[in-house]
Amino acid sequence: PMSTQTFTVSGMTCHHCVNAVTEEVSVIDGVTSVEIELVPEGISTVNVTSDHPLDVESVRSAVDEAGYELTGSA
Repeated sequence: PMSTQTFTVSGMTCHHCVNAVTEEVSVIDGVTSVEIELVPEGISTVNVTSDHPLDVESVRSAVDEAGYELTGSA
């Protein structure tokens, strides 16, 4: 069964940020899609669909790698 998880990320301001985070999160094993609702200067929402539930730490490190901060998961 597919799993969709929602994470919140701060520090994203533009389309470049969206691309950077999408790229890093997409390489996590099992991820099939990444959809980001950008809130410039605020908390953006990142919806990640994967073929199994993801470990929050792996998502956190991917977001860190892109240069942003994971602020939470729902």
